[in-house]
Amino acid sequence: MLLRRASQVFAGAKIAVRGGTMKATNSTLVPSHSCSTHGPSIDRHMTTRNDTTKAPEHSEFYKKIHQHYSRDGDLMNTIRQGLESSPDVKDTSNLKPKDLAPVDAFHSRGRAATMELCELALHEGVNLSSRTRLLDVGCGLGGTARYLADTYECHVMGIDLTQEYITVGNELTQKVGLSDKVELKCANALHMSVVDPESFDVVWTEHVQMNIPDKLGFYQEIADKMKPGAHLVFHDVFFGSNTNENVSCPVPWAQEESMSQLAAVNEIQNAMKQAGLQILSWQDKTKPTVEYFTQVAAKIASNGPPPLGIHLLMGPTARDKLRNHVANLQNGRTTIVMGVAVKS
Repeated sequence: MLLRRASQVFAGAKIAVRGGTMKATNSTLVPSHSCSTHGPSIDRHMTTRNDTTKAPEHSEFYKKIHQHYSRDGDLMNTIRQGLESSPDVKDTSNLKPKDLAPVDAFHSRGRAATMELCELALHEGVNLSSRTRLLDVGCGLGGTARYLADTYECHVMGIDLTQEYITVGNELTQKVGLSDKVELKCANALHMSVVDPESFDVVWTEHVQMNIPDKLGFYQEIADKMKPGAHLVFHDVFFGSNTNENVSCPVPWAQEESMSQLAAVNEIQNAMKQAGLQILSWQDKTKPTVEYFTQVAAKIASNGPPPLGIHLLMGPTARDKLRNHVANLQNGRTTIVMGVAVKS
């Protein structure tokens, strides 16, 4: 019931982004189309490498991914305007990592989820300290990387496929004074040639593998960069228990069917095992995600969208993406999981 209310609110309040300013407008519910990820075009049980995922960055698949996440070179200006308009940012000339949290934590439940993931990691014996070399795979704007560096003094390298995220992320890192601890580079998570093998104590990933068809290849590449005994800390979206309905698109990670490469829970667990990663903790976080979006929906219904938020990263279809994300969770089509694994 709570999540259904959230879905209804997202459907009724369109989030418009024009030149960095946002407004809530009335809108009829636009029927979502299906990410037919249960259909014959994608083998949900495939854990071996395939030609699609070996395609170079200029392939049609990667072009779609770039187009989905890029904001045509205007992202920094959009974020700057959001910062200047936000009542929570006191001094834009002296930014702190927490000032950026509404926009640079591009995953379900934002910074709160990252903090919870840190607690889980520490509970499982993961070392987060000034002695830790940490790789953030799919770092986006570098929000999690900066949080880990600022909070635990980790030395973090972040990689992401989207060059605009890396460019903007490095600028934001410089603005908050963390360039000595955080370095962001553009790279493909399946071919991290910019990263040395067996060089990291911890690999971190939040909401990344949904765009990667080759799950085994993804976790093998991660394991290759981990020292023996190193930990993988993850927070991700997978198929839910409802296998009778297709996932509705667009969603935050996919505008259309071919971009959404979700996998079943057992497929992910098998891929990790085959990659030499032993799962220490696996926690379903769908319920708190439901509660989070319910609160977000209530705030939007009362006050409209905030000047600074992840909707700035999702463009003019932000409303539809959030609405479908909520509906998919509500109907059991998707699930959210946090966990920790160790390289054996």
